[in-house]
Amino acid sequence: MGDPLGGAIRLLVGPNDPSGPRRPIHLENAWRGACTADRMGARDLLLAVREDAKEWASGKSPWLRAMLLAYLLYAGLAHLWSGLGGEYRSWFAGITLAFHELGHVIFSGLGKTWMLLGGNILQLVIPTAAAVYLLLRQHDWFGVSVCGGWLATSLFELASYIDDANRLNLPLVGLGEDVLHDWETLLTDAHLLNHAQTLARATQGLGIAVFAGSLALGMALLSVMWRTRRNQAIVHM
Repeated sequence: MGDPLGGAIRLLVGPNDPSGPRRPIHLENAWRGACTADRMGARDLLLAVREDAKEWASGKSPWLRAMLLAYLLYAGLAHLWSGLGGEYRSWFAGITLAFHELGHVIFSGLGKTWMLLGGNILQLVIPTAAAVYLLLRQHDWFGVSVCGGWLATSLFELASYIDDANRLNLPLVGLGEDVLHDWETLLTDAHLLNHAQTLARATQGLGIAVFAGSLALGMALLSVMWRTRRNQAIVHM
């Protein structure tokens, strides 16, 4: 049998780039070096990570990746422009909702509170796990950027859901007729319903930070790809 998680992730972010041989990731060696007696600092570890990402990006094609990153930029800005109560939904919305509902099912045996939290937890865990998988198993730095964009949109969706706890305007999806609003129920039970907007703004702020970091990583990788392609073209002139 194949790897279903790997297949789903490759379907989302695209197949491995055939250009250039694959080689094992050496981040583990950098981390071990940082923990040994020579006491490499955090700066040395960050430099090792940066060099690993640059080496991965060298010689790869930037064109399709640039279009994908442009969409991530559009999706993130559209989420922010529409605001917490906006109706914009990105390409990731459907799969995010599917994992949200799956989370309710997985956590349902732990009681009502964990059942309600489970959907929100899983919709954040899955894109994070996908990023880790792509980095450690596929050595795909650009895939990390894409999954970061997915995580950011998931955080924006979550912020809108939390903000709706006082308004109850969003359509609810679930099994049965009496579908609970996760955050209206959770915050009411915790006597924190009046703080829904504060929590929503904090979640949105985290989404903005993840969005900015993912875009920065993607743009840095594209810059290396374009630069190495240009240098190769000059050499062959």
